[in-house]
Amino acid sequence: MSRRSRCRWVISACVLLCAALAVCEEIPRAKLDRIYQSAVAYYEAGRYADAASQLEGLLPYGQKSFEVHELLGMVYASLSQDAKAERQLKAAVELMPASAVARTNLAACLVHSGSTAEAMDQLRAALKLDPGSYEANHNLGELYIESGKFDAALPLLDQAQQANPVAYGNSYDLAMTEYLLGRLDEARRQILKIEAQQNSGDLHDLLGKVNEKDGKFLEAANEYETAAHMDPSEDHLFDWGSEMLLHRTYEAAIAVFEEGVRRFPQSPRLQIGLGLSLYSRGKYDDAVHALLRAADLEPSDARCYLFLSKAYDSSPSQAEGVIERFKRYALLKPDNALAQYYYAMSLWKGKRAEDADLNLQMIESLLKRATDLDDALPEAHVQLGNLYADQHLYEKSIPQYVRALELNPNLSDAHYRLGTDYVHVGQKDRAQKEFEVYQKLRSEHLAEIDKERAEVQQFVSSAKPSGQGKP
Repeated sequence: MSRRSRCRWVISACVLLCAALAVCEEIPRAKLDRIYQSAVAYYEAGRYADAASQLEGLLPYGQKSFEVHELLGMVYASLSQDAKAERQLKAAVELMPASAVARTNLAACLVHSGSTAEAMDQLRAALKLDPGSYEANHNLGELYIESGKFDAALPLLDQAQQANPVAYGNSYDLAMTEYLLGRLDEARRQILKIEAQQNSGDLHDLLGKVNEKDGKFLEAANEYETAAHMDPSEDHLFDWGSEMLLHRTYEAAIAVFEEGVRRFPQSPRLQIGLGLSLYSRGKYDDAVHALLRAADLEPSDARCYLFLSKAYDSSPSQAEGVIERFKRYALLKPDNALAQYYYAMSLWKGKRAEDADLNLQMIESLLKRATDLDDALPEAHVQLGNLYADQHLYEKSIPQYVRALELNPNLSDAHYRLGTDYVHVGQKDRAQKEFEVYQKLRSEHLAEIDKERAEVQQFVSSAKPSGQGKP
C-alpha cells in the first residue's frame, strides 16, 4: 500500500476587484476599494497577517460583500485559524449560494476542521453547480478514498483528470484507486502515462505495489529499489525492505533496513523490519537488540512484541532488557491478554535461564490473567499447562491442554505434553492417541512456516500509513 496524507486542498476563488462595500461619509468608496486591493496583493504575496489586518478593517463596511468574506476566509485558512475561516466562508456561501468555488473553498476548510461529512455535502453541491470543476471532483474523490469508497472515487478522479490532465496529484490518486480496486493493467497504464510527464520515486513505489499484487515479484523489487534510490524516504525504504523480507531475501532485507534506520533512527517500523529480518536470518541476538530499540521508540506498538517474543525465545541472553520492556507493555496495556502473556513468558524464560528468583506464583497469576482476559488465547492455556505439569499438578495441567486444543487442534507440542500427562495419570489409550496426532502434525510442519509468513505479511500491511494516495 502506498503513502497517503490528508488531502491537500487547492483553494482557488475568483477574487474580484469590485467589492460590494457600503459607502459612508467618512470613508469614500475609492479608499475602501484601495484597502481591498491592498489586501488582495498581500494575500497573493503570502503576507497573510497583513491581508487579515486590512480585511478586518474592511469588515464593518462589507457585511454584505461576498468578496470580503471569501477572501478573509481564505486568509484565515492560510493562517490555520480554521474556526474564523469557517465562519467567513459560510457567510460567503450564504451570500452567493450558486458559487461552486465558494462551496469548494468551504469544503476545504471543513476538511481541515474534521467535518468530513459536511465537506462532502458542500462538494456534492458544488458539482451540481459545476460538474466539470477540477477542484470539486478531485477533492471529493480524495475524500472518498479516505473513506475507503474507491468505487465512488474513481469516476470523480477520472473527471478531474479530463479537466486537468497534467495535475500530478490527481493522476497519482487515479492510478492508486485503480490499484486498490484490483484494476492492475489500468493502474499500470496510468502510472506509465504520468511517468512520461513527471517521473518520481512515488510512481515507482506504486508500480512496485501493482507488480507485487500482480505476482511479478522481481519487477516489483526492481521498482521499489528504483523508488528508494530516487527518493530514499522512510516509506520507500520500508517498502523495498519489506519486499525483500516477504520473499525471504534476508541479507538484502537486512541491508535495506539498516540503511533505513541509519537515515530514520526514530522510525519504529524500520526498527521492527530490521529486527524481523535479523530474526529470519537466524541472527537472534541482533534481532533482540533491534526490537528492544523499536519497543523504546513506540512502547504501545503491539507488533514489535510478537516478534520480540520469538527472537527472545531463541536468544535469552538479553533477559533483563526484554523483561523490562514486557513489564512496561503489560503496565501500559493492563486489559490486553497478550501483554500479560508476553510478560509472563519473558519472566519465566529469563529466570529459568538464570535459575534464580523464579517466581512461579507471579507467572501463574499473569497467565491466568491472560486467560481471564481472553479465554480464546490458546498459547496462554498451553503455558499454564506446562507450568502445572512441571510441578506434577496433572489435574490442573490436563484441562489447560484440552482447552488449548479445543481452540487450536494443530498445536503439536500441546498434543505431546497432553499425551505425557495422560501417561502420568495412567490413561495410556488417550496418551497413545495424542502421540499419534503429535507425530502427524510434526510431519506437516510446513503449516508453521506458512503461519510465520502470514505474520510477516500482517506486519508489513499494518505498518503502512493509513489511507492511500499521493499528497
